Amino acid sequence: MAYSIDLSGRVAFITGASGGLGAQFARTLSRAGAAVVLASRRVEKLKELRAQIEGEGGDAM
Repeated sequence: MAYSIDLSGRVAFITGASGGLGAQFARTLSRAGAAVVLASRRVEKLKELRAQIEGEGGDAM
């Protein structure tokens, strides 16, 4: 099932964003237009995810 949601102008705070479901939620919410704030203990993984999201035109912190 496909659906569309517009989260432009919203901010999403994602914990556990360095891998698994957290990273997938961060990518999905970013593609829906939300700015995402990434939080996790593995900082290097967060940097990689941030670069990926920003490379796709998203906003990640």
